[in-house]
Amino acid sequence: MPEGDTVYRAAQRLDEALAGTELTRFELRVPQAATIDLTGMPVHQVLSRGKHLLHRIGDWTLHTHLKMEGEWHVYPRGGRWRRPGFTARAVVGNAEWDTVGFDLADITVVPTRDEEQLVGHLGPDPLGEHWDPAEAARRLGADERAAHVALLDQRNIAGFGNEYANEILFVRGILPTRPATQTDAAAIVDLGARMIRANRERSRRTFTGDDRPGRSTWVYGREGRPCRRCGTIIVEGSLGADPTRERNTFWCPNCQT
Repeated sequence: MPEGDTVYRAAQRLDEALAGTELTRFELRVPQAATIDLTGMPVHQVLSRGKHLLHRIGDWTLHTHLKMEGEWHVYPRGGRWRRPGFTARAVVGNAEWDTVGFDLADITVVPTRDEEQLVGHLGPDPLGEHWDPAEAARRLGADERAAHVALLDQRNIAGFGNEYANEILFVRGILPTRPATQTDAAAIVDLGARMIRANRERSRRTFTGDDRPGRSTWVYGREGRPCRRCGTIIVEGSLGADPTRERNTFWCPNCQT
């Protein structure tokens, strides 16, 4: 699933292409929104909130979520798409650019004044304009569930996905199953914010400082291989808020307690 830094970069590309222009094309290829047409309206801004994308158009907001497979592409007007047309769920264009959302989820259009109904539940976003680390630490530190589960809960902090949760906990030396209430939540929040901010402008995400294939993570995806710090074999498991939301966990039995 795309994480907050990926969504942030997508919002930047869309904003550069659309903001300050008038729409010449607006198509939502989903039954619940297929009749909505914002053609002719000005695009004020495209921004991210955690893993959510918000197009502010006229008095309206187009809300989309990338989920597991979603992507937004930007093409010169009339350019050939790199993905099959039947996977396109949204086409938003102006006189110069076509932006196409493929395999999107949660496509909704609401008055911008009601935007918080869609994203108001989210916790502080470390890539957002109003980042509040103290509030993020308060929410995380009050969560009695496993630290890995608490980090993935977007109501605590918006934007961290499974890769970030695993890497943050390794660097902090925290076992994924340790209750978040038994951690230094402020230190976790500070580290996570620094990680995702360092990655937001990178085309290849890295946690080790090395973005070469196979070298960018400490534990994520490295089950059965030696820990980069101590040589102990990395272990894999799974955790989730419930059985339908379990995610893979990776940790070093020696470095994380």
